Amino acid sequence: MFSEWAEDEIHIDGLEIYAHHGVYEEERTNGQTFYVNAVLYMDTHVAGVSDELEYTTDYGNVCRFMNDWMRQNTCRLLEAVAERMANALLLRYRMVSAVDLEIQKPHAPVRLPFEMISVKVHRSWHRAYIALGSNMGDREAYLSGALKALKEHPQIVLKKVSDCIVTEPYGGVKQEDFLNSVAEIETLLNPEQLLEALHEIENAAGRERTLRWGPRTLDLDILFYDRLLMDREDLVIPHPDLENRRFVLEPMTAIAPYFRHPATGKAMWELLQELEKGPL
Repeated sequence: MFSEWAEDEIHIDGLEIYAHHGVYEEERTNGQTFYVNAVLYMDTHVAGVSDELEYTTDYGNVCRFMNDWMRQNTCRLLEAVAERMANALLLRYRMVSAVDLEIQKPHAPVRLPFEMISVKVHRSWHRAYIALGSNMGDREAYLSGALKALKEHPQIVLKKVSDCIVTEPYGGVKQEDFLNSVAEIETLLNPEQLLEALHEIENAAGRERTLRWGPRTLDLDILFYDRLLMDREDLVIPHPDLENRRFVLEPMTAIAPYFRHPATGKAMWELLQELEKGPL
């Protein structure tokens, strides 16, 4: 359950778990005591008003889940324990939108006096909008296959999909018309991981990157990722020049008309209206 509002917190401090994690073989064989601190971010308002457990996350159940996860899995690094268990928690408890997770190791094999070794991570669900396009072969099948792949990805939840529209090619290369749509997803992947996942789906559809703005079996682009502004050689978010692309703005307006461009502050319906009116 994604939320951009400030959220409430459930704290679990000092959960003692005996598990088998460590770089050294004897650590993984003999095991040792770990302590876990967790902060679960979620909206507790309805639970507070109703006084009903079904509207919150059962922290006793969360404690048992973390205990079982750490005992049933083995990692060499604390970083891996924190990363993997944070993702497991967010996938298991969908009312939780984000988690702070600290794994403490009081008996780490450090031959110097110390109080505690620990690793702390913050992980959360993110909202992203993905543009889908195809103008080769069975366009409907390519888009349907992409949506199926997004839906089946273990760290992606497909939330909304716009209707498909037919648009003329963009970029001046003579080719067939495109079939386009936009999908809203929630994901645990960071932007780079999401881009990699989209490329894998494109490659499975036979996408070839031989001509810029050329024909393609499947084109998947990250339009927005939360309200992130990113400008890197291999990834720009929001997608550049989308304010001039009807094949993006029309389906975006259909599923998220009031979503605002993080750089300009303009809603999708406003950008579409400006594009349709043309230059003054």
